[in-house]
Amino acid sequence: MANMTSSDRAQYERPELDAPDRSMRVGNRRPVIVFTAVALVILAALIYVTAWGINGWPQALVLGVIVLTTIGLIIAVSPNRRS
Repeated sequence: MANMTSSDRAQYERPELDAPDRSMRVGNRRPVIVFTAVALVILAALIYVTAWGINGWPQALVLGVIVLTTIGLIIAVSPNRRS
């Protein structure tokens, strides 16, 4: 490392080469399962209320565009996305 420039060192110190595993590790998985179940129930209730609240195709179109834009944003900022 002594004969390297700061740019050379930066190539070896990139996060993807020595980053710790970022997966979720818990001792007790029960709270995670309960949280996931509650979140899915709330999500289903919100989807149901939203579907019944749509009055006509223009509102459905706007909602569809919002959903697609959100999905595009999720893809764009994904840490696993290849450039």
